[in-house]
Amino acid sequence: MPAKKTAKKSNGHHYDASSISVLEGLDPVRKRPGMYIGTTGPDGLHHLIWEVFDNSRDEAMGGFADRVEVALLPGGYVRVVDNGRGIPVDVHKQTKVSALETILTTLHAGGKFGGDDSGYKVSGGLHGVGVSVVNALSTHVIAEVHRDGGYYIQEYAIGKPKAKVKKVGPSKMNGTIITFQADESIFKEIVYDYKRIVSHLRQQAYLVKDMRLTVIDARELDEKAQKKLDLKGKQYLAEEQLEVPHMTFYFEGGLRSLVAFNNHYQKPVHKNIFYVEKQDIDPAVLSVEVALQYVDDISARISAFANNIYNPEHGTHVTGFKTALTRTLNNYAKKNNFIKEKDGAFTGDDVLEGITAVVSVKMPEIQFEGQTKAKLGSVEARGAVEAVFGEAFALFLEENPDDAKGIINKVVIAVKARKAAKAAKDSVLRKGALEGMSLPGKLADCQTKKAEESELFIVEGDSAGGSAKMGRDRRTQAILPLRGKILNVERARIDKMLASEQIKNLVIALGTAIGDVFDVGKLRYHKIIIATDADVDGAHIRTLLLTLFYRYFRQLVEEGYVYIAQPPLYKIQKGKETWYAFTDAEKFGIVGEDDQTDEGVEDGEAEAIEEEVEETTKKAAAKFRIQRYKGLGEMNADELWETTMHPENRLLKQVTIEDAQDADKVFDILMGTDVASRKSFIQSNAKMANLDI
Repeated sequence: MPAKKTAKKSNGHHYDASSISVLEGLDPVRKRPGMYIGTTGPDGLHHLIWEVFDNSRDEAMGGFADRVEVALLPGGYVRVVDNGRGIPVDVHKQTKVSALETILTTLHAGGKFGGDDSGYKVSGGLHGVGVSVVNALSTHVIAEVHRDGGYYIQEYAIGKPKAKVKKVGPSKMNGTIITFQADESIFKEIVYDYKRIVSHLRQQAYLVKDMRLTVIDARELDEKAQKKLDLKGKQYLAEEQLEVPHMTFYFEGGLRSLVAFNNHYQKPVHKNIFYVEKQDIDPAVLSVEVALQYVDDISARISAFANNIYNPEHGTHVTGFKTALTRTLNNYAKKNNFIKEKDGAFTGDDVLEGITAVVSVKMPEIQFEGQTKAKLGSVEARGAVEAVFGEAFALFLEENPDDAKGIINKVVIAVKARKAAKAAKDSVLRKGALEGMSLPGKLADCQTKKAEESELFIVEGDSAGGSAKMGRDRRTQAILPLRGKILNVERARIDKMLASEQIKNLVIALGTAIGDVFDVGKLRYHKIIIATDADVDGAHIRTLLLTLFYRYFRQLVEEGYVYIAQPPLYKIQKGKETWYAFTDAEKFGIVGEDDQTDEGVEDGEAEAIEEEVEETTKKAAAKFRIQRYKGLGEMNADELWETTMHPENRLLKQVTIEDAQDADKVFDILMGTDVASRKSFIQSNAKMANLDI
């Protein structure tokens, strides 16, 4: 609920019904929800929260609010509160109903579309679909407004207002509260991921300095607490001191704080984090903000934002940043005799090695390439970032000689490594070396040459490889057995990786090459299936392979080519009948709860167990023969085919990257050199692990 004091307001702005422009109606949303939120799965469900939150965040970006709260409530409700100006409630001239009702029932209606200075100068949701889509896809919405000394409320059912806006009473506060309940008939499952919400909103808190953002999971509130808590028109849940999971974010440092957070598990090579922010650059670019720090690593981590929208494919603002970075470091290095003329200049790749950077621009008119907003296309952003960052970074290097020396030394090491690796890399990556004529002898290739119907099974050991080769469909399924654990590539350069026979064999089998000559169009298999044993060693090998794919073949993961096979844990027989169980729960469902003590019974062990257990368990053991598979190599060829390789029977998990930054951090922790962080991570997440030891 809004605080009693409103955040600072920009001078000269009026905000009432005349500020709201209307672009189109709402009717199509329920017919084709995917067109507006992408999917009716988990991504689309969480998108509802982002749409409502973005309105509150835009109030904070405009200087009208300094506090936002997002709460998950019992009954599938979500509540978003800010202490901004409050949505206008006066009558809109075009729609003849209140501005509040117009915003909630008309697609693309909002202050951010106003043609004058009454709306937002910058809006993260400029091309968004707005809170009206949330209303259309919810069974129940409650909109509450504190504004102009009054408290107003209006409720909606499936996008339709139950009644007109009603003034409930006086109020000394300002702000908006939107509470919604997603429609079960639209979404496959109404389950919100609290950690995902926290991760997304934490990032937004870094991007809006001085915004206090609280996230609360109050879904498990008991009845007594619910009755005590009257939500309508009242205070923020955070002030109720509820005993529920909650997190509050407030970052005065903005992007500087985000770089420090991203480098938490890294070793910096210089002390001070570079930071610059410049506003009102020109009418096309209102602000440029950049922060960076180099760490002892070989990967580059650049996060890009335009109007607070994350751009995973970067765009013109990052192009300007890279250009200025390369030029500025070269100028400084030459001026201070760190490099000689004969050594040549630093390349773009040299200066990016080990960098953690965040680039953010805010623009009144913004253009993205495609509907996903993954890549910024506004040409004005390139020149603005190049000029602002280049000037400030050159000054930073001059004023901080120790930091400059650390950065230059890091780049020089990258140059030396590049030159030393070039001969070894070229010998492996030379034309033809990674193409089909040189397929490794361990690979049992498939007969078809059509990549779209070809599958590559990466299996653990020759024993599993033998069963897989015998049981496979030779026309479409290829088998590549691995010998033990592959190299941990988290901090390995390409030349060292390709010195590993196993990784080299895998790269050759894939056909895409690697590094700067990687070409996804040459991929030989459109399903790459990791099939390891269901034990700790198998999990380790799987993690090593996923590290390889994430760091050097990320496009294969992003485009959905990588899968993990799910072999059964148990083979259960009763007379002539046979079942396969993939989990303990499935096993218990087959043999019955009374037979749980049979776990681990294998061929020839029933007699020994019968001597140790009660009479009831003896009968159960006599009824069922339960074999616990310890590895794929224990399966006969026909068993492996029937359970793990047959397209109609098998269970595959597709590997996705829901949040690349979070994934990057987890790989740093698990596969990096910081033992203390890895130990802490494992201890914190041990309860979630499903281990077979």
